[in-house]
Amino acid sequence: MNTEEIMRLDKEYIMQTYGRQPIAIKKGSGAVVWDEEGKSYIDCLAGIAVNNVGHAHPKVAEAICNQAKILIHTSNLYYTQEQVELAKLLVEVSPHDLAFFCNSGAEAVEGSIKLARKYTGKGEIIAMENSFHGRTLTALSATGQKKYQKGFGPLAQGFKHVPYGDINAVADNVSKNTAAVLVEPIQGEGGVIMPPSGYLKNLKKLCQENNILLIFDEVQTGFGRTGKMFASQTFKVTPDITALAKGIAGGFPMGSILATREIGSAFQPGDHAATFGGNPLACAAAKASIQVILEEDLLSKSRENGDYFKTKLNFLKDDHGIVEEVRGSGLMLGMELDVNCAEMVNEMRNLGILINCTADKVLRFVPPLLIEKNQIDIVTCNLDDVLQNY
Repeated sequence: MNTEEIMRLDKEYIMQTYGRQPIAIKKGSGAVVWDEEGKSYIDCLAGIAVNNVGHAHPKVAEAICNQAKILIHTSNLYYTQEQVELAKLLVEVSPHDLAFFCNSGAEAVEGSIKLARKYTGKGEIIAMENSFHGRTLTALSATGQKKYQKGFGPLAQGFKHVPYGDINAVADNVSKNTAAVLVEPIQGEGGVIMPPSGYLKNLKKLCQENNILLIFDEVQTGFGRTGKMFASQTFKVTPDITALAKGIAGGFPMGSILATREIGSAFQPGDHAATFGGNPLACAAAKASIQVILEEDLLSKSRENGDYFKTKLNFLKDDHGIVEEVRGSGLMLGMELDVNCAEMVNEMRNLGILINCTADKVLRFVPPLLIEKNQIDIVTCNLDDVLQNY
């Protein structure tokens, strides 16, 4: 099939919930993908911060292939070696003690909320304005952007929203029924918004003083994206619960909840479940992906190439008046403009580079962690040309 035929069939048979770009991707390798017509693209979106170890990494592909020949699914009525090995690995690379496995970021967020409510016996969650936590109803209710909620009411109850970065606003909204504060260490979909200096540490202190839990939504920031395995390590703040997904399994769908032993033990048999959660195939992919991050030192590469990328973007800021700010950590970067950037995404795609526009005016760059400096040079050189047209 060519791209035109694929687009026709999509329109005929698939619910039209996505604003897709007019290309059909056929294959990928490292930080490059190819469309059905054979055109190559440097991928600076990585499946929206998912393909952290790159496309079709041979070790991840081999792990999936080998596991698929042995055992794909059993349900969680039985034990599997793959699941306990992955849980042990996650505990070793994180500040937590126990893991729960699910299938997506929204599931991980919802499960984190359930765990906080079960442990504390309280129902209220303080979340942030401009946040994004997923599309299922409870995750959508936690999301602090009304544009995603429009048309889906009534929303789930028990959520308060306060400005991101305002510790006093959080303190003012704590009540005797507050179970937890839910926060993205860096707001991704909201425009790659960095926390003010000291904000996350003060948030942790506030939670401890009021005997409430701190939940980090690290669905986008996890697995090397910010230069450490988790953003909590980048900012040196340990949450009570962490929600994970995206980069966990090299592109294979998976999510996880991590927690301290005391808090995680609040879940008892029957309290929470996921039929496909932690199936052997997903666990094999996740183990391989995490091992690649460690063995190939992609954490250092994320920091080094992230700094390089950020420097190059700041050069463009100096040269183009429409660029207001460059921000981010590791290879999670945003360039805020004073104009809508949707058309720039199209122009960059035509030049063989995939990025996206979030929060209307922010170009987001979340490439595979193994992107090379010469590829970054190509991206920024082409972006320089595009910016000159505005």
